[in-house]
Amino acid sequence: MVRVRQTAGTASGKVSPVDLDEVADELYAVPPEEFIALRKARQNEARADGDKALAKEIGALPKPSAAAWAANLLVREQRAEIEGLVELGSLLREAQENLAGDQLRALDVQRRQLLTALTRQARALANDQGHPVSTSVATQIEETLRAAMSDPEAGRALLTGRLTSPMSYSGMGTTVARPDLRLVHPPRSGRPERPGKPATAGAREKQGSPEEKQAGESAAERRAREQEERRRAAEEKRQRELARAREAAEAAVAAAEEAESAAEEQRREVGTLEERRTQLRERVDDLAEQLAGAERDAGDAAATLKRAQRRLTAAQHEAEEAAEARDRAVAHAASLAERD
Repeated sequence: MVRVRQTAGTASGKVSPVDLDEVADELYAVPPEEFIALRKARQNEARADGDKALAKEIGALPKPSAAAWAANLLVREQRAEIEGLVELGSLLREAQENLAGDQLRALDVQRRQLLTALTRQARALANDQGHPVSTSVATQIEETLRAAMSDPEAGRALLTGRLTSPMSYSGMGTTVARPDLRLVHPPRSGRPERPGKPATAGAREKQGSPEEKQAGESAAERRAREQEERRRAAEEKRQRELARAREAAEAAVAAAEEAESAAEEQRREVGTLEERRTQLRERVDDLAEQLAGAERDAGDAAATLKRAQRRLTAAQHEAEEAAEARDRAVAHAASLAERD
């Protein structure tokens, strides 16, 4: 087994070796902003150990998109719910193949509810990690979850927790995903839809039962029966396509409603902020006017103070002169008294 050492966890600064799968698990669990640096660190460690092939494989691991990272986070944090999602998809396919209408409708309602709930959970988890999810990314997350329900291979790919790009289900049995390395297991695209049981039954009927052969069914009767079977198959296919189209329309309506709700919330927030800005501007204007008045008052007080200081200086000078005159008068009076 190919191994590479990590630089944490022991007194010597290293832990026991790990294989490429463990490196991938570590990389696709970290926040997006840490992916490149950690991948480079693990690549350097492998290269330092002399394993150039492993270093090359680690360096080729692609950074996940925002939607893929959120889906991987959801798998790690809510694995039981994702396993239930994949299992529900299996039940839905079985119900559709068996034409169990009541069961199909009940499971379809449960499917939509679960998709909506898990998408909201993914957004909440990503937001808690400091990575708010936009409406467009949330749509990609929901499409990824829908693909995991609709296709077993897509379900297995989601459960690895190593998606690098979102997946989508076309409604015709094809799951679209970007091909990646062996560590990430996306479903192959272009896989034809598995035929339903009615078509298989029709093929058996086309060959004719032993009783019909014994009865000597005519060529015209066989052609008429086969034509009727083809008509029924075409009608069933049309009904399935119509159901898928309605489902897509419902999803589009739900996405539009969510987008409008988000836009309305933003409009309310913008309105609140504009009102707050207006209030603050009015407050600034009031404070500016008060400041201007205070500055005028301060200027007037300064002028008054200067005038008072000049009067004080004059008064002090006059007081000094008066004191000198007093002293002279007292001295003169004393001198005259001595002569007597």
